[in-house]
Amino acid sequence: MKKLYWIVALLPAVPAAAQSPVDSGLAAAIAQIRAIDNHAHPLLPPHAGMPADSDYDALPLAALPPFPLPAAFAPDNPQYAVAWRTLYGDSSKRAQAMTEHGDGWPTWALDQMGTDIMLANRVAVGPGLMPPRFRWVAFIDPLLFPLNTSLERAATPDVRSLYPHEERILGRYLAALHLKMVPTTLDAYLSAVVGPTLDRVKRDGAVAIKYEVAYLRGLDFGNPSRAAAAAVYARYASGGTPTHAEYKTLEDFLFREIGRQAGKRGLVVHIHSADIAGGFYNVTGSQPLLLEGVFNDSTLRGTRFVLLHGGWPQTRQTLSMLGKPNVYADFSMMDQMLSPAVLAGVLREWLGEYPDKVLFGTDAFADHNEDPVGWVETGWVAARTARRALGIALTGMMNDGEISRDRAVQIAQMVMRTNAAGLYGFPTQ
Repeated sequence: MKKLYWIVALLPAVPAAAQSPVDSGLAAAIAQIRAIDNHAHPLLPPHAGMPADSDYDALPLAALPPFPLPAAFAPDNPQYAVAWRTLYGDSSKRAQAMTEHGDGWPTWALDQMGTDIMLANRVAVGPGLMPPRFRWVAFIDPLLFPLNTSLERAATPDVRSLYPHEERILGRYLAALHLKMVPTTLDAYLSAVVGPTLDRVKRDGAVAIKYEVAYLRGLDFGNPSRAAAAAVYARYASGGTPTHAEYKTLEDFLFREIGRQAGKRGLVVHIHSADIAGGFYNVTGSQPLLLEGVFNDSTLRGTRFVLLHGGWPQTRQTLSMLGKPNVYADFSMMDQMLSPAVLAGVLREWLGEYPDKVLFGTDAFADHNEDPVGWVETGWVAARTARRALGIALTGMMNDGEISRDRAVQIAQMVMRTNAAGLYGFPTQ
């Protein structure tokens, strides 16, 4: 039976067959929930004479060579037209709305989405994106790459353009600690850079740290010894270029050590897990099951992990990982790419087993405030789809006698708010 379970876990989730109706009372209850968005990339409000916001992502999609995006992301998606009409009356009035709301523009946007709190995945935050409505998630990938990455960046055209971004951010992290270069030993790097950086981001308001490392390498993090990692670090800290195998040893050690230190500080660890983006993206390397060794590490059980984007399309792998006591998942980005009916199929499987582990998220994003489709529109569409999909899934469970109406309303509140509130220590109401 166990073997059969793991075979099933490798299969994609079975979508709902059609756009099912939603119980009207349940739909009304879901619409009233002030949501917590577990994952998004909001932009700073624009200011005349100021440079464009470039801190909205550590590894921006604009840095990648051209690649095909899912059809739902096309500007002519009819849902965006609905968003423009609802938000502004007309898409041409968006700039006017931004100007009128000023630094209150992002908060106004949350109100339109029915969102109370949005977790802002950014290199740094600023005016308009501050607590209590916005909570920071800091990028931590740069700490995995303290050595020369020349061989790593040569792997594909995608990573060739991405590694320099990680190096620049590591430089910012070092500068914040008044360091010009990394220390010469691994012990010193951990004590002078890793620990203080985690302390700094927590002190500056971060509630979680974020890994986008699947864009650069697979999630198959081994468990090398500290001595093996220290030997690699010492060999190249002052110069030279490690081989791929040597760098992987160091990265694998640092990934687990950063996780342990994050857990001690109460920081949740977010991990990108989905089959997007980039023409050379390693889809196989982003599968959730690759992280099982990390999740089973007894020294990491004090650290809470969130699989972002639900591992799409390997959502049953994610379901398997939700059985770990410290693992959660959100369905951010899925509610942009998928129809409510298809997303409902995924949610019904997850909620049937682990309703306390599922988090709402949008992955609202844009490259700049002048994009035809901005982060506000993508977030609005995702929130709308999420509520509809959740209603379909829970209505189906009610109709099949799996849950009562009261339980359906309770699960909806859990998914849209209280699961995240408990995870991060936010208000439940």
